[in-house]
Amino acid sequence: MAPRKIHRYRIHFSKSEAIRFTSHLDLYRTWERTLRRAGVPLVYSQGFNPRPKMNQGPALPLGYTSECEVLDIWLKEEQIPGNILDNVNHVAPEGMRIQSVQEVDPRVPSLQSQVVAIDYEVTLHKPPLPDDLQRSVQALLNSKKLPRQRRGKDYDLRPLIESLEISHQDKGRVTLRMILSAREGATGRPEEVIASLGLDPTYARIHRTRLILEAE
Repeated sequence: MAPRKIHRYRIHFSKSEAIRFTSHLDLYRTWERTLRRAGVPLVYSQGFNPRPKMNQGPALPLGYTSECEVLDIWLKEEQIPGNILDNVNHVAPEGMRIQSVQEVDPRVPSLQSQVVAIDYEVTLHKPPLPDDLQRSVQALLNSKKLPRQRRGKDYDLRPLIESLEISHQDKGRVTLRMILSAREGATGRPEEVIASLGLDPTYARIHRTRLILEAE
């Protein structure tokens, strides 16, 4: 008997204020419950503790919001993407909104292996004077090295910053846009960029706007 064909679907969704302190692991569990409630026929692993076959995109740190989160799911039966979208949105928790669903080739590599960079929008609620901030941004971009330390290990932040600019200034609020590397072993963190500008990340709101895939 030929093996049963399984189907892979990619869900694009947003993570807003209501769940910005939900961890990556807890979000996985939330998705499992939500898809089960929506009646989506998930493929499960074998063994003592079966788990649904799902693959999340790069982890979103606590406190961040995002409009570009991605989840791949494997199903036992072919589904109409629009039906998945409607059924899941009907039972999704506050703060998680499905934007689109598409079927993808099951042989496509994992999401984590395809992402090479991430686009962020950072709102500064206690920004320095505009001229001072512009000088800090330019000095950072002109730097050949930006020594930082993460988890007790030294590294150079500068090659992880692909672009950085002031995108908006208005009434005491400033928005920075930055594209940071997200390759394996070479991932830039927005809060580290903010600290390298001499600012306190505590007063920044970080929003993920785009995952840049290798094919792009």
